[in-house]
Amino acid sequence: MTAERRSLPHTLRRALTSVPALVYLAVCVGLTVWAAVVTAGDSSGESMAGVIPMLATLPLSLAVLALPLPEGPWAFLPPLLVCALVNAVFIGWCVRTLTERSVSRSGNRA
Repeated sequence: MTAERRSLPHTLRRALTSVPALVYLAVCVGLTVWAAVVTAGDSSGESMAGVIPMLATLPLSLAVLALPLPEGPWAFLPPLLVCALVNAVFIGWCVRTLTERSVSRSGNRA
């Protein structure tokens, strides 16, 4: 068994083309856009809408909380989108790895 060496862009492209990764990424982007709209419409400045996308991007969003973020209502957007992208790559990698293993196992039985 020789493992193919793939480049990083090839691995990322394969991971981000799986359906579960794309669905997760779409949900996270949708939640982030919703939180931005709700935050923009809140005149009191006390909107907690950013909590929902942060929960959707766990566990990486916990690490982002430890970083110093700039002040302002829009400071949560870039870190959340990066966390969603990293989680989507991980989900896609898991799906690809598990489906390749199941196909290789079923191919050996024939």
